[in-house]
Amino acid sequence: SLTSGGLDVEPGDNLIERMRAAAPWDRLVPVLAPNHVGDSAPHEIDLITDVGIIGDRHAGKRRQVTIVCTGELAEAAALHGVDHIDGARTRRNIVVDTPALPRTHGAVFRIGAVEFAVWRDCAPCELMDEFFGPGAKEALRERCGISATVTSGGTVRLGDPFALG
Repeated sequence: SLTSGGLDVEPGDNLIERMRAAAPWDRLVPVLAPNHVGDSAPHEIDLITDVGIIGDRHAGKRRQVTIVCTGELAEAAALHGVDHIDGARTRRNIVVDTPALPRTHGAVFRIGAVEFAVWRDCAPCELMDEFFGPGAKEALRERCGISATVTSGGTVRLGDPFALG
């Protein structure tokens, strides 16, 4: 068992659900809970080196964490002819407030004290047209975030800085 955020974690536990039960959360950017679109989001997410977010569908795989940024979402919104595309509805784990994300495989970046390496670009799925209207999937191409591995774990907190390198 691991300890994360003061909770004992067993394989298969949904850490985010357990954290939600323990404390009230407000829906805020840049940190969003995994796979809980429409729910309120936590102020922090614990990430485990070489695993990702305990309980997430991508935990332990190469695509451990998915991240999208406000700058690229603004570009996609402009191309799509809408005022805003909600980062939470893109089904990514974390939304960061930065103009662009690195897309080169292996590129290193940090959110707060947690270090990540880019795995690959996240292609938008058919749900994007359903969520944002016809043509959204195309507007989000190369603007719908990246997947990354966690190379040095820790806790990402609301307001943590995003930095390359």
